[in-house]
Amino acid sequence: MAISVGLGAIADTRNERGPPPLDPKDVRIGREVYLQYCASCHGRRGEGEPNWREPNARGELPAPPHDAEGHTWKHADAELYRMVRDGWRDPFNKTKHLTMPAFGDQLSPKQIRAVITYLKTLWTPEQRQYQREETKVRGGFPPTAATPKNPQ
Repeated sequence: MAISVGLGAIADTRNERGPPPLDPKDVRIGREVYLQYCASCHGRRGEGEPNWREPNARGELPAPPHDAEGHTWKHADAELYRMVRDGWRDPFNKTKHLTMPAFGDQLSPKQIRAVITYLKTLWTPEQRQYQREETKVRGGFPPTAATPKNPQ
């Protein structure tokens, strides 16, 4: 039996039906990227902005949490990758600008993959397993984001 603990992720290799262990290097790099580019809106611990479910004075939804309280874990890797790379506009917002800015010009494909890998450390094992199943159905990371250890 092997148990790995790091940055909030616990992987028990006895449970082959659960989510696979996360690459520690991706987690470390992803955390660094998250703190530099994402934490200012989504919080240092992924807690999101206050009242994130209610539109603010501009009619926009605040940045949601990326931890277990949020809904990030409901999206496949391909969807999360596109949101980070291309930005995203919440369809419920009353303004036309992007709710989340695009980071494709600032982050490499591998940095985008790493930050998404880091987000997975903020979820429960059940949420990680759900997200893994969504990724199987809706798509994973593009080949440009693959690492030698984690090819697509």
